Amino acid sequence: MSDLSINRLRPYQREVALAILSSVFGRKGLTFSVEIARQGGKNELSAQLELLLLTLFMAKPQNLVKCSPTFKPQTVISMVRLKDRLNDAGFNGIWVAELGYIIRLGNARAIFLSADESANVVGNTAHILLEIDESQDVGKEKYTKEFKPMGATANVTCVHYGTTWDDSTLLEEVRQTNLELERRDGIKRHFSYDWQEVAKYNPDYLAYVEAERERLGENHPLFLTQYRLLPIHGGGGYLSHQQRAQLNGEHTRKHRPDRGKVYVAGIDLAGEAEAEDGALLRSLKPRQDSTVITIGELDFATGDDIQKQSKIYVVEHYWWTGRKHAELYPQLVDILKNVWHCRKVVVDATGVGQPVSSFLRAALSSRVSPFTFTARSKSELGFNLLAAVNSGRLKMYAGDGSAEYQEFWLEMEKAKSQYRPSQTMNFYVGPAQGHDDFLMSLALLVESANQYSPRGARGSLS
Repeated sequence: MSDLSINRLRPYQREVALAILSSVFGRKGLTFSVEIARQGGKNELSAQLELLLLTLFMAKPQNLVKCSPTFKPQTVISMVRLKDRLNDAGFNGIWVAELGYIIRLGNARAIFLSADESANVVGNTAHILLEIDESQDVGKEKYTKEFKPMGATANVTCVHYGTTWDDSTLLEEVRQTNLELERRDGIKRHFSYDWQEVAKYNPDYLAYVEAERERLGENHPLFLTQYRLLPIHGGGGYLSHQQRAQLNGEHTRKHRPDRGKVYVAGIDLAGEAEAEDGALLRSLKPRQDSTVITIGELDFATGDDIQKQSKIYVVEHYWWTGRKHAELYPQLVDILKNVWHCRKVVVDATGVGQPVSSFLRAALSSRVSPFTFTARSKSELGFNLLAAVNSGRLKMYAGDGSAEYQEFWLEMEKAKSQYRPSQTMNFYVGPAQGHDDFLMSLALLVESANQYSPRGARGSLS
């Protein structure tokens, strides 16, 4: 059984498994950190270890404990995988599920727990192995106070699995500790296998990740952390000098559509305020937000054949400060419907934006999609905008000396990013440095382009 389970693993997985098993059977009580590129076999490694250990300890009333950041879906997925491996090994009808979170084989049990801050996990004991899945998303205090003590009585071996994120996570803390211990005693505790190592054994994986690198860009936060396994550091500028250069296009601004071309729009809505002169209001109240429409022309002729995505050329901006939404309704509809004949419009529907998005949807039907800003949805919006810039898919019109052009680039230069747990980020312009209306409108434009499904449309920017 031991040889069978281990031989099913790839060489890099076997290296980790043998180190963990040596610690378990030698009662060394080591703590390991294991970083494997996304979809590189981390979960399969864990399941095969669990299968082997349950088999070898099935005569003893002892536990292995595995926690994940959430019960659904992460913990549930881990349980399903172990059940499948038990069945594959011929234990179908022998293993038993208990209480919805325990799998028992003989007297040995695998206990699956949530590491969510609200989960009550105190009282469980790990005799065989303690596994922390997606350790980068597990709270340090939760682990230190509630999970780590589970293995105290048995000096249990502990394994932290995951992919890197920023330098403040539990996984990164364990990694740094392990590297320091390795320097002292030479015992390997940290294992890291990036996408290139995984791709040596899987040509399909190689093709997939190369396509992701093309789509996201080599230094996109998600590609950097999930596939290259390089941590990002806190935050900083959202767009680098190189990315701003890529965003800068050579096409001219347009004030009316070209026949036969496809146009989409992103709308960031401001809070309402009364003012006769929007420019004057902005000068008097620098934090007064504006409503911004960004119009994009889609070019399918040069779209990526693999990703089937069009290029997006920003061709026009509309900008109002301090205007009541009710006053803007007819103008918004006219611009989107009668001037540009937009095929897709994504509009900020957060808070006061909800009635505006409802009005636009009533006027333009399914062409309008509301977008509600939450921490996670804004994070995805920010990542998608970075991907569009990095791939060269998104281009801004050439300088025309306008106030819109100047404000656009000011916001691109001042935009900041902040990385948060669970592979999420925030992007914004700090209140002391200006506004992010054009930035958010641009991100919503990319979302609009991503949502649009062409019906055989073709064409290029003239």
